[in-house]
This record gives sequence, C-alpha cells and structure tokens, in this order.
Amino acid sequence: MTAALIGTLALSAPSAVAAPPGEGAGAAAGTATAVPPEQVLEHLEVFQAVAHANNGNRASGTPGYRGSADYVVGRLRAAGYAPRVQAFPFPFFQEVVPTTVAVPGPGGAPRTLTAAEAAVMVYSGSGTVTAPVQAVDTTAAPAASTSGCEAEDFTGFTAGSVALLQRGTCTFGVKAANAAAAGASAVLIFNTGLPGEEGVVAGTLGEPGVTTLPVVGLSHAAGTALLGGGEVTVTAQTVSETRQTYNVLAETSTGDPGNTVMVGAHLDSVPEGAGINDNGSGSAGILAIAEALAGTETANTVRFAWWGAEEFGLRGSRHYVADLKANDAAALENVALYLNFDMIGSPNHGRFVYDGDHSAFPPVQGPDGPVTAPEGSAAIEAAFHEHFGSVGLASGETEFSGRSDYGPFIAEGIPSGGLFTGAEGIKTAEQAALFGGRAGVAYDFCYHARCDDLANVDVRGLAEMTDAAAAVVRRFAASTQDLDGAGGQQGSRELPLGPATVDQGNGPGNAAEVPPAR
Repeated sequence: MTAALIGTLALSAPSAVAAPPGEGAGAAAGTATAVPPEQVLEHLEVFQAVAHANNGNRASGTPGYRGSADYVVGRLRAAGYAPRVQAFPFPFFQEVVPTTVAVPGPGGAPRTLTAAEAAVMVYSGSGTVTAPVQAVDTTAAPAASTSGCEAEDFTGFTAGSVALLQRGTCTFGVKAANAAAAGASAVLIFNTGLPGEEGVVAGTLGEPGVTTLPVVGLSHAAGTALLGGGEVTVTAQTVSETRQTYNVLAETSTGDPGNTVMVGAHLDSVPEGAGINDNGSGSAGILAIAEALAGTETANTVRFAWWGAEEFGLRGSRHYVADLKANDAAALENVALYLNFDMIGSPNHGRFVYDGDHSAFPPVQGPDGPVTAPEGSAAIEAAFHEHFGSVGLASGETEFSGRSDYGPFIAEGIPSGGLFTGAEGIKTAEQAALFGGRAGVAYDFCYHARCDDLANVDVRGLAEMTDAAAAVVRRFAASTQDLDGAGGQQGSRELPLGPATVDQGNGPGNAAEVPPAR
C-alpha cells in the first residue's frame, strides 16, 4: 500500500464494530471456504522465492516484479484465461544504501539521526554534503508552514547551506525546487508538529528530476533541534529515473461485459522488501479466486487486475483508468463496481471493510477536495459485513481515503469497496478484544520493511479475508442489483468456487508470535 504522499493527508485508525449477536471474534471450526488456503499460500511462497532470487524485492521496474507478473500470467493461462499485459512507463526510485543525517550532538560530537527521525524523500537526488544548516521562514511552532513555498522565502539564504524547511501548504517538490534554485546543497523538511504529525516525514517529490540534491524528511523534534544552526552532514545514494512496468488483466469468458465487476490488487512491493503482506496477500488471494472461477458461468463479466507501480503513487490503476477514459470510454462506463484487496494478511490484523457510507469516517480532504465514496459503495460495504456476520466473525471499518488502487475508480464515480487488515496504524484495545492480537502494536510492524516476508502473514486471518473476498466477488458476479436496488443484472446463479474447510478457531493464528513494535 502506498503511503500518504503530500500535505497533511493521513490514514485514520480503523474503527471496530461489534461482533454478530451471540458470536465472538472467531468463526466456528469447519466453516466452508471459497478457495483452499493452501492454494493462496502456494502463490505467496512463489512470490517469496521470486523476491529471494532478485535482490530481496518485487518492486515495479525490477526483475523481481517481472518474475511476479510472469508467474501470475502463467497461472492464469493454465486456468484457461487469456491474460493481457499492459505496459506503461513510470517514475522509478530506489534508495541504494540507507540515507544518513549527522547533526550536532551532546558536547558537539556528531550524532546520526535514527530511522524514526530521518527518511529520504522519494525521487531525492544523491550526494554527500557537509555544510551549515539554515532555517527558511519557519519556527518551532506546530503548523502547516508555508516555509519554502515561494522563492522570496530564500531572500538572504547563503548558497551552499543545507536548507531547513517545514512541511505544509505546498508540495515537497516545490519546496525542494525553490531551495535548489536558491543554491542549497541539500534540503531537510521537518514535520508540522500538529497532532498526528510529529513523526518523521515520509514524502515524495512527485517525479524524478525535480532536483539532484539530497532531500530528507525529519521528525518535528529533529527539525526544531536544528533551528539554532550548526553543521550537518547529509549522505544519500539513490536511483531516480523513468522505467517500464506492467498491469496484468484477465476476465471470465462468460457474463455481461456491459456490467463488469472489476477485482484488483497491486502486485508490486516496495524496493525495501519482498512485500508478502503488502501486497502479495491481496495478489495471491485474487489469483486463487480467479482460478476458482475459471470455467464457471457468470451473469456478469468479472475482470481481475494485478496493478503495477502502486507503491509509486497508484501508477498502474491510474494508467488503466486514464487509458480507458481516453481510448474506450464505453468500456469504462461498463465497469459496474471495483473491489480492492490491499494487505489482507497483516500479522496483528483487524477485519476492516472500506467505509463506503462514511458512517465511521467523514470524507477526508485530498489534494483535489474531499474523497467521497460514489453511490453504490455503501452496498459493497454492507455485502462484506453481511458475509462476516454470516460466519460469526466481527468486522470493522477503515477510512475511504483513496489511498489505494480504488482511488482512480472512485474519481470516475465507480462504486468501490474492499478489505484491509491494517498497516502502520496501532491496534486499539477494543479492536484486540474483537479480533484478537495485541493492543498497542502496529497491525503490520513490518510495513514497507525488509521483514515483510512469509513470516509476516497471519495464515488464518488471510484465509478469512480471502473467503470474504470470494463471497463478495461471487455475489456481484451473479447480480449487481444491490448497488442501486433496481438496476444491474437480475440473475442469482450460484457460482461454485470449490469446497474446502479450515479450522478457523478464535483470534489470529499466530498472535502469540507477534514481536514487539519496531
């Protein structure tokens, strides 16, 4: 899952809702599953092997991603599909070695900031710089600052200094470009200090080529500690360039193409790791569902999509939607709904459904205005909750923020929904009581890290979420009448997805093995 990129947009903590009456957080043993859990795990094992053979990751623009895409294509062909590979260019970025920022420490000795205090900006340039730090139009006061947003902010700036700026108002790319034009040798941008924005800034300059300077985000505390000046050393080694990557698409051979159900998950990892939960879990889950649907008759066409370059700003889904809009508007109009599965195996998971009716979370403010759920999204949310209730599992809601690949679809008014088991957010005591796991610990403590490997997936939770995904795909493949209460296909054909059972027990399968938060 891609992180929030600019400004002050942030993911709110998912909301827990009550378990079904008379039921606890786990389903009864022996509940029938839609796809065999061992099949989903088989796919994850291959993704892990591909990453292991390719520098530890499956990031778009790397051999690891190509290997992942080749595997998905091969499995789809073996199941009888005619998959299509859609190539597109995208702006690639990789931090080759960890970026460091050394600042004045106690007694004047330099101290290197920790990963919780400093993080390189996506599309930062490279270099090693030792120079005095100079604050630009900012103070220690918590605020979304205009610091660095105008060329005039750098009046009196000493060329060769390291520019110290504060987050807010304009994009990081604008701040960095203005600093470079003023002769800065490197750029440090610290967080606003507002509630929820005290930690390190993990941002992006938007695209390669904004500047060749090292650009690093800081925590509010690390940034304000430098307001008095002093000499710092910034070292960054990055790759920032345009590369090619791919979406993989396949659809059922039956069903009304004028009423297409789209099902998607991003296939790429971040460059830092194998991305087995983020998002091998969703990719493996929908691949197993596609294999189970192969050869069955559906009232509506079901189109599966494995998106490339999601971790670089939803590039694959954006390219797909933009391409349809420009070249085949009728096909875009035929998409009845979009279902998204991004991170569905988190080790300290919750069973979260996108809040399609905004009952738990008001619309968030995005770069282009409020991010709202299109009409029909509430019915998708209700379908997931209904499934969980039918098998005796508690479910909750997560913010409908546009942060994952459903974003380009809702921008076109297409009803959307999906599942999420949590990322860097912290599980509450209420959620731990409902879902199991540990309160006060991140849902996925290996989010965007090298340790996001096979050991980072809760097998039982993944099986529960894949079952829910399969049930809702099957429901809308048969009829989309629920979306508006009248329109859409009226069929009610049952779609056989293959019998299987799993002992679902109570609570997450490996809760006892959850390590401390990092």
